[in-house]
Amino acid sequence: MNKTIVKTVIVKTGIIGSLLAAAIAVPAYASLMVGAKAPLFSAPASLGGKEFKFTLADALKKGPVVLYFYPAAFTKGCTIEAHNFADAMDQYTAAGATVIGVSHDPIDKLDKFSDSECRGKFPVAADADQSIMKSYDAVSSDNPDHADRTSYVIAPTGEVLYTFTDRAPDQHVPNTLAVVQKWAKDHPEKS
Repeated sequence: MNKTIVKTVIVKTGIIGSLLAAAIAVPAYASLMVGAKAPLFSAPASLGGKEFKFTLADALKKGPVVLYFYPAAFTKGCTIEAHNFADAMDQYTAAGATVIGVSHDPIDKLDKFSDSECRGKFPVAADADQSIMKSYDAVSSDNPDHADRTSYVIAPTGEVLYTFTDRAPDQHVPNTLAVVQKWAKDHPEKS
């Protein structure tokens, strides 16, 4: 028997058009709640194959952050999701948002993934010890070595504005983009 559990997604800044007006049918997983304080972190990251240290606190000074967890670099769904984020980066940038992907993969693998699959448009960070995944309650219950496919939008104040978990990669970009665009509209002085 195939069961679908309906999880209502709440956005603190209000309902985002018809996209989020109704409940979204997704498998139910735990994640940080809307309104929670996002845990700060620093991690080795790669952008276009060039390594650097990503710090959430620094990124939040620039605007909202879309933090997305994905199971593993170079897998089919994660490649699709990376392409989707890369294709939408101009829109995220226009809304003042930073995008960062996080997985358990080692940084040398992410150097290649950031260049090819992320197309050098946004960074991905290595969470080898899973400390970031654990702090965001994004560890997969099916495979504890990997992350769930979970996306967060974090306001510059550090507050979680939106959370979405779904194994399918196709709704993470439209959903998070709608939230950051709404945030930018409501905060024109900061975007």
